[in-house]
Formats: sequence, structure tokens, C-alpha cells
Amino acid sequence: MSGKRRLTILGSTGSVGVSTLEVVSLHPEKFEIVALTARNQIPLLFEQCLKHRPRFAVVLEPSMAGDLGRRLREAGLPCEVLCGLEALETVATLPEVDSVMAAIVGFAGLRSTLAAARAGKRVMLANKESLVTAGALLIDAARASGAQLLPIDSEHNAIFQALPASYSGEPDAAGVRRILLTASGGPFRILPLRELEHVTPEQACAHPNWVMGRKISVDSATMMNKGLEVIEAHWLFNIAPQSIEVVIHPESIIHSLVEYIDGSVIAQLGNPDMRTPIAHALDYPSRIAAGVPFLDLARIGALRFEAPDLQRFPCLRLAYQALAAGGSAPTALNAANEVAVTAFLSGTISLPRIAAIIEDVLSETDFRPARKLEDIMEADARAREAAERMLGRLHPRSDSRAKQHATGS
Repeated sequence: MSGKRRLTILGSTGSVGVSTLEVVSLHPEKFEIVALTARNQIPLLFEQCLKHRPRFAVVLEPSMAGDLGRRLREAGLPCEVLCGLEALETVATLPEVDSVMAAIVGFAGLRSTLAAARAGKRVMLANKESLVTAGALLIDAARASGAQLLPIDSEHNAIFQALPASYSGEPDAAGVRRILLTASGGPFRILPLRELEHVTPEQACAHPNWVMGRKISVDSATMMNKGLEVIEAHWLFNIAPQSIEVVIHPESIIHSLVEYIDGSVIAQLGNPDMRTPIAHALDYPSRIAAGVPFLDLARIGALRFEAPDLQRFPCLRLAYQALAAGGSAPTALNAANEVAVTAFLSGTISLPRIAAIIEDVLSETDFRPARKLEDIMEADARAREAAERMLGRLHPRSDSRAKQHATGS
């Protein structure tokens, strides 16, 4: 076991978690899985435990823990099953773990991600909501503990690769003028605006380029995903909001770009597959095979770019506004979006209503400083309550229906 990276994967049954285990399987000599966690996909988590033989498995509900524990005992696996939110923090901070893949979807991943940063781990950050809602706290925690934050989002991973190694967040010192986040435009990039009211969750989740979970797929369809990434980039790279721009690139081959003051633009290219940024972070600064087909530019032929239409994608505008407002505004933005997306996936509201609910929540929210975790948790709860009230006025039974369809991994 000597010399292997020892991993905890938070959210191992989600799309990023599954892709992480695929890359790990290609390099058994380099990695050891110490802990896997899942929200409710017990059959898949059991199969992952059979294959990767972690010391710990974590689920949220006691009944699920009992079921998983029984299966593992019958299979003869010496895997300890833990339960609950605190158990996520436990496996994120184990002394024998040096690297944590933070891949829990949404605000639910904040506490365990922050715990890993405070414990000085190498944090492979796929949970963008941690930086969106608690950017200052997470960055300060990493600096204080010596933790390393490595971005997994393809866009931020691309920027990380395109920036100079000495980049300190000071554009003049490094010669950085701006960063450009690319966006595919999702499945409704050219759909007539009048038809957006009638799109289904299945259509919204059918991304043209990427294989992602349902919540992230809807965020891509509304471009809230890109809005959250703008806020994430601000914290991750210590760059001013006005120096972060979004450009639509339908082919999803260029994953993002950095423009320098001498006119040079450096881009990172690759096929749209999350295994590439995952492999980059897993063994950084070394490079390892990701199992991804190599890029064939001649076959692709052409790459297109266009400016985002803020009438079609109002969520992008709302994200910039929340970032400018600061304090608890990004937390409220994220909370309202999570509630609204859950309602859309349950069939309660239409796709355009997602942005309308977020805007209403932001307009009636009193933004406050977010200096500690308790401030962020309180702001998240207030915004969720406001969003649920608005849903309740639209559809009296929407609160319970939306909660029944909550997503996660």
C-alpha cells in the first residue's frame, strides 16, 4: 500500500463519483479507496464496495445502513457502515486519507467539503456549491490548514491548467486580463423562447454533449450552472467578477480559456468527458490515462462561439447580480435554485419559472454578511423557506411534491 493515494469519495454513486472510480480502476497501483458515500443508491454502493473494498461506507438513513451492512456481512467484506451527516465529515477527515473527492450534489456537500479543507486534505472540488455559498470560509480554511483545492468542473480545471504556475490572483502580476468560461448552451440553445414553457424534465436532462446528473443537467439547460461557475471562479482564482466572461461554445471541446494582457489566449481542449479533469486532479501534478478517447480535430472540423442570450438564460444574469451583492446573496441564489429545480423535476413548475422564483427570492431577501458557517446555514434556510412559500402560492401541494422528488447522490 505504500506510496498510494488514499481516497475518500463523497458522493460515489453520482456521475462524478462513478467516473472517479472508473479512472481509479485503471491505476490500481496508484490509488486505494478508504471510504465511499451515497445518499440512497444502496445497490450501486454495494457493488462499488465489492469491487473497491473500502474500509468505510456511509449512507444517510439508519434503515439503509442496516440493509447495506447486512449485504456486506453476507459477502464477507470487512467494511464498516456509518450513517448520517456527521459520518460524512468523519470519513472526509480520516487521518489515513490524503485526498477527498467532494462530489456530493448541491448545498448538502458543504459541511463535509469544508471539513476536508479544514483537515488539510487534497480536496478535489466537484461540489461547486461549497464555493458559491461559502467561498471565503472555504478559501480561508484551505489557507489555514495547507489544504489543496483542485477544481474538477471541466471549466475550472481548464483555467487551472491554462494559468501560470505562479498565479497569485493578481492579474497585473501574472499578466492575466480575463478568464472565459465556455458553455454549451444546453439542449434549448436555439429552441424558440415561446416553447420553453412546455419543455419536460426528460428533455432538459438530455444534454447534447455531457453525461451528468439530473439536477446539474437542468442547471445546464437554464445556464444557472454557468452562473454558479462564475461565482466559483471568482473565489477559486481570486479574480474580479468583471474579469470573468461567459461564451457559448456548442461543441464543448474548448473547456475554458485565459486571456493575457499581451493578447495571447490559452485554452484547454479535450473531448467532453469528466474523466479527463478527474484524472488530472487525482494524480496532479503528474498525468495519468483517463480512459477517454483522444481528440480528433479534423473530424470535428469547426468550433463555434457566440455570446449568451440573457433573455433566454436569465439565471446567468441573476448569478452575476448575486455575486455583486455579496454576503449571503449567493447562498440565497443557490438555495432558491435548488428548490425550484426540484419542483421542475417533479413536474410542479415550468422551466422558465425556475428563474422567476429565484428572482423573487432575491428581491425579497435581506442579504447579510456571511462570516461563519452558521450565517450561511441560516441564509440557506431563509431562502428555501421563501422559495417554498412562492411554490405554495402557485401550487398548494407543491411543497410536499417537490421534497419527495429531491435529488442527490
